[in-house]
Amino acid sequence: MSDTQIQKVTWTSRSAFLLASVGCAVGLGNLWRFPYIAGENGGGAFVLVYIAFVVILGVPLIMSELAVGRIGKLSAVGTMRKIIKQGGHSPVWMLIGWISIIVPVLGLSYYSVIAGWSLEYIFKAVSGQFTGVDAAASGAIFAEAQSDWLLLVMWFTIYMFSTVAVVSLGVKDGLETAVKIMMPGLFLILIFLAIYAMVTGSASEAFTFLINPDFSKLTASAILMALGQALFSLAIGVGALITYGAYLPDGVSLPRSAAIIAFADTLVALLAGFAIFPIVFQYGLTPGEGPGLIFATLPIAFGQMPGGILFGTLFFVLLSFAAFTSSIGMLEPIIAWFEDKGLSRPKMAWLTGCLAWSIGMFSLLSFNIIADFKPIADRNIFGIIDFLVANILLPTNALLIGLFAGWALSRKLVSEQLGFPIGSRHYMLWHYSTKYIAPIAIGIVVYSMIFGDPIEQIQRLIG
Repeated sequence: MSDTQIQKVTWTSRSAFLLASVGCAVGLGNLWRFPYIAGENGGGAFVLVYIAFVVILGVPLIMSELAVGRIGKLSAVGTMRKIIKQGGHSPVWMLIGWISIIVPVLGLSYYSVIAGWSLEYIFKAVSGQFTGVDAAASGAIFAEAQSDWLLLVMWFTIYMFSTVAVVSLGVKDGLETAVKIMMPGLFLILIFLAIYAMVTGSASEAFTFLINPDFSKLTASAILMALGQALFSLAIGVGALITYGAYLPDGVSLPRSAAIIAFADTLVALLAGFAIFPIVFQYGLTPGEGPGLIFATLPIAFGQMPGGILFGTLFFVLLSFAAFTSSIGMLEPIIAWFEDKGLSRPKMAWLTGCLAWSIGMFSLLSFNIIADFKPIADRNIFGIIDFLVANILLPTNALLIGLFAGWALSRKLVSEQLGFPIGSRHYMLWHYSTKYIAPIAIGIVVYSMIFGDPIEQIQRLIG
């Protein structure tokens, strides 16, 4: 069967689509990556720049991905092939489709490793293992968890194949059912944790840190990092939004949907900050602690604060929920591609899951058995895959999507999908952002990831 067959699957409701799309965007990027990156780059000033990038670039690019998906009504690969054929575009644009398949497989493989840690830490928290721990003890718990590769494999496998089991059930019975349960639960837990942290922790310091901008700490590198985080957090370039857009009925407003997705994703990131930083400041921890903030630093606070067992348990449940809704969004683009070809969804879901699991095992073992194997730039396998996906493939695909939507797609086709008359103010805002601002900004990010900070290079040349 050709991968240009008409996609018949649709969301049962607009709310189901929004929950799934927000769930895809909301993930470890909000709860694990955003807090420590904000902490490392001065807090409030970084947050303001991040929000600006979400509004100026994120929303138009989300609209573009959803529009491309709804035009094609197939998987990312099938959609791009169909649009290219009908519009007479260059075959080079097929890169968007193929990257949208490669990224989810690689992303799911190492993302599930971290998600497996969150599952393990639920049981550590509920069993009171963090009670009374200091920095050394918490670090030892984390190091011990990383060294026990058999236990890591167990949690990684449980997480991976739980994701596969949900996606194998289909859009209605699998994806929709999961997000309708998990997304409301995620928001309720996060709101509760943020309120609890603000009441029991140092609310004033957290507000000052997250709300009052200190632009003296905002470097060129921090600005580039804010842009990269916006793309990473909104799941732009993953392929999931193209796939989810393919399931979207024509009557749903893409601009409104994009705004809701971006707003909800940013709200979660900020709430995560208000759930984490009051505790960090209350117990004298370092906000710029790096990736270990979640798994090595926060347990110190959980072990000392009132209700720490409950708070810690709910926090890692929240982390697991956020990871899971993103993971099903990563797996779906690949399964949609197989379905285009008439292949069985359950069989292909399990086959893809096994592939991602096999790749992920190398990432998992890079923390223990093959920890000394660092073939590229002193990075282990996990670090290499993470850098390739988050810093190269994702921004490259986002760049291509912006160029394709802004330069290749016909104005009439885009206007019909967005509901903006050609030449109207809203259309022109989308047009200039997608056609000019986004490609330039993302191009700078891609360059900086590969060759280093271009602003610093220019300053060195001038100096």
